Amino acid sequence: DGLMAAATGDRSTFGDTPIPWDRSGMSAYVDRALARRDAGDQYPFVTWSVDSRRIVGSTRFYDLTPWDWTDLFPGSESLQRHDRPDVASIGYTWLEPSAQRSPVNTEAKLLMMTHAFEHWEVRAVRIQTDARNLRSRRAIERLGCALDGVIRADRPAADGGVRDTAVFSMLDREWPV
Repeated sequence: DGLMAAATGDRSTFGDTPIPWDRSGMSAYVDRALARRDAGDQYPFVTWSVDSRRIVGSTRFYDLTPWDWTDLFPGSESLQRHDRPDVASIGYTWLEPSAQRSPVNTEAKLLMMTHAFEHWEVRAVRIQTDARNLRSRRAIERLGCALDGVIRADRPAADGGVRDTAVFSMLDREWPV
């Protein structure tokens, strides 16, 4: 119900992000997210506003990638991580308009990046957005992430076109500056 309330108000800022607009779509969205969580390759969250005392959106960890260090050089197998990723992506983020450009998203990303860098000890956190989404790009830069580049014709876009994806990252040596 909280996600539905966050998704069905003013949708004017949702043009670059696929967000369910009805109960059946939201149920399918949540079911897919939980199935990916159960498979261990994504960790979805609702985004909670402490000030508003309600759900205002969603975000998740995805593309949790442990690198394959085996067979690189003698002893490289000792670098293999079986219990945590080397790289974690943060995305699938959307917020209702009242929470956009507020501390809510910054605080959520800070919590997630803290977990990724300090608990999983990842080497990098990646955040991607539609290259046309300048508001999102500026917010990612304000987190301290650097633009790695733009992948052209990367995937279907929320508006039915073809999306170019701006890829940002922060490296472990850049955390927590």
